[in-house]
Formats: sequence, C-alpha cells, structure tokens
Amino acid sequence: MPKLSKKQKAVAELDREKLYTVDDAIATLRTHKAKFDETIEVAMNLGVDPRHADQMVRGMVALPSGTGKDVKVAVFARGDNADKATAAGADKVGAEDLMEDMQAGNLDYDRVIATPDMMGVVGRLGKVLGPKGLMPNPKLGTVTPNVEQAVKDAKGGQVEFRVEKNGIVHTGIGKMSFKDGDIKTNFEALTQAIVKAKPSGSKGKYVKKVSLTSTMGPGLKIDLAEIEGA
Repeated sequence: MPKLSKKQKAVAELDREKLYTVDDAIATLRTHKAKFDETIEVAMNLGVDPRHADQMVRGMVALPSGTGKDVKVAVFARGDNADKATAAGADKVGAEDLMEDMQAGNLDYDRVIATPDMMGVVGRLGKVLGPKGLMPNPKLGTVTPNVEQAVKDAKGGQVEFRVEKNGIVHTGIGKMSFKDGDIKTNFEALTQAIVKAKPSGSKGKYVKKVSLTSTMGPGLKIDLAEIEGA
C-alpha cells in the first residue's frame, strides 16, 4: 500500500461529518492548500429531479468579487453591435464566419452571446454548443440586444449555475489567493441565487447539503444554518 503524504494524512484525519461555518471551512481549506492557486468550489445537493422540466434549476449570478478566471467570450453580432462587443472585450466576434469556425471545432469559449437577429445563424450550432452548455439563451441573458453589457457581465464575474442530472449544482466561486471575505461574499451570492431559483416542482427539502472545497482539497460540509432560506 503506498505511503500517504503528510497532506494526505491530514485530510484523511478530518471528520467528514463535521458541519462547518463558511469562515471555518475557508480556514481549513487554507491549511490543506496546494502549491498552485486552486479554485474554490461550491457543491449544492438539491431536492430536485432535473429530468422534469418544472424541477430544472438554472440561472446566472454576478459574483461580487469576480471569479479570478480569464473568461473567454464569443459574440454573434453584426454592424454596430459587433463593434460594441469588441470594444467591451469580447475575444471573438462574428456571424457566419464564427459559425463556421465553431463547426470546425474551435470551441474554446466560456460564454457565447448573440443578438436576437443572429439566432438563425446560431441555431445551426445547436448540436455543437448544446452539449457544452454554451447555447445562447434569452432566459440567461446570453441572447440580448445589449451585447456590450452582456460581455462586461461575463468578463466581470458573472457565472452560470445549472443542476446536473443527479441533483447537484457545482460552481467555482474564486481562487485560493482571494481574501477570506471575498470568498465568503461570493459564496453567499451564489447560494442565495440558487435558493431564489427554487423551481415550482420542487417538493420537500430543497437544499439538502452544501459543501465547500478546493481543487486539491477536502470537501467540507457547510452548516445549512449559514444559508438564508435553506
């Protein structure tokens, strides 16, 4: 049996059933941090079955302290809207040319935005963008005439959350290099957005479990008393 490192031993000795405050969880993750700038992540187990349309949980939330990540944004737009998207910092702006580029497999983007008049072009990419969760959607604000603001939001710390088939929402909320208060503020913004997004079809307990973790760190259970409305 391979010998455990000091870090692995320390993680193994943690009480996995302990409930942490957000502050204590952040402090504990810092004692187990890696040598690179890890991503801090939240996982929320929800009392929903996303196979049913009335139990889908999906939305956008602006993280007040940003994500610490360079978000790559592609925009489908023409004319003045294309110019505005470029000025706002979009990484790639185009129309049919962008569609063809994506069809060729160039999909290294975190967000795809489109003006309403471009959906005829974007619609041809459903089988390409859909599986990656990149298909522009008016409910998420990624189909909009105001592409300038949409690009700024994406670049400024707005993240999408979406429940997976097993009822879990898993989203990054920052980096280990963030200050404790900034991680906590982002945690509160995300969890409150998910609480407010409770679907009509959800019956019984909605928020079942919440954990905070880092890329290489342990998953720590958060006391639900820390989450308003949970």
